[in-house]
Amino acid sequence: MRHNSSASRRKGKTPQHRPPLEAPGTSASTARSPRCSGVPDQPRVSPRKRRFRPGTRALMEIRKYQKSTDLLLRKGPFSRLVREVCQSFSGEAFRWQVYALAALQEAAEAFLVLLFSDANLCAIHAKRVTVFPRDIQLARRIRGVDNM
Repeated sequence: MRHNSSASRRKGKTPQHRPPLEAPGTSASTARSPRCSGVPDQPRVSPRKRRFRPGTRALMEIRKYQKSTDLLLRKGPFSRLVREVCQSFSGEAFRWQVYALAALQEAAEAFLVLLFSDANLCAIHAKRVTVFPRDIQLARRIRGVDNM
């Protein structure tokens, strides 16, 4: 009875590779074994990064961000953007309280999340799963936020 090697292999265990074949002109006595030399023939390869099926990683990220309550945008770049917009409307550089910037960022992120969820509904209505820019434009137009 023949032994089936694939059935006996455990899940996650990588198969052992054979040593490279010697060139036809060399003999076994002249070739040095890797145990004798201090330098290995082949560099050690780190284990491969785990690959998920398409869509699995996206679902994992959706669950992760739905569980969390922290802000999605970084505070530094958002603060610089707010200060830049504020300075473009008035010549002076105003000072901002940290709580004012946090409240503004919270409101901006809530607005964007609702806008993207409406755009997602528009994409689903068009029998698609991908959100296109025209979905966002339609959601803004239906909401009445077209002048922004």
